[in-house]
Amino acid sequence: MDKIPLTQAGFDRLDAELKTLKTVERPAIIRAIAEAREHGDLSENAEYHSAKEKQSFIEGRIKELEAIISLADVIDPATMSGTVKFGATVKLVDEDTDEEKTYQIVGEYEADIEAGKLNIKSPLARALIGKDEGDSVEFKSPGGEKFYEILEILFV
Repeated sequence: MDKIPLTQAGFDRLDAELKTLKTVERPAIIRAIAEAREHGDLSENAEYHSAKEKQSFIEGRIKELEAIISLADVIDPATMSGTVKFGATVKLVDEDTDEEKTYQIVGEYEADIEAGKLNIKSPLARALIGKDEGDSVEFKSPGGEKFYEILEILFV
């Protein structure tokens, strides 16, 4: 299988979530199921069915996180330089509105546009890859054609 690129921060966040699910959430849901069983008839026990459903979600998420972590390729952006690539933090200015934005290009499992973490597979990230400071970038967004100029590229 292909390696999954992650920054150290993204890897640490996923690893912490996995540990919490295994050490806190899983034992808590096992206790909740045991408690619900004590209430008698399981066929009409809403607490039991709810707890089993939550257990199923937790176990699925644990399997997903274990798979991601096993395939993780942790990349340290601080060791890089040059043009825009995975891990780069890019400061852009919208050529139409003069609005400045800053994004870090990250893997799909750590992307969060609200936090400025841009999925490497997104149209904007794909347009930025390989570009340098001062370059103009054109890409198609859901709102139409957008034009950005790259003001600064940081690797931190």
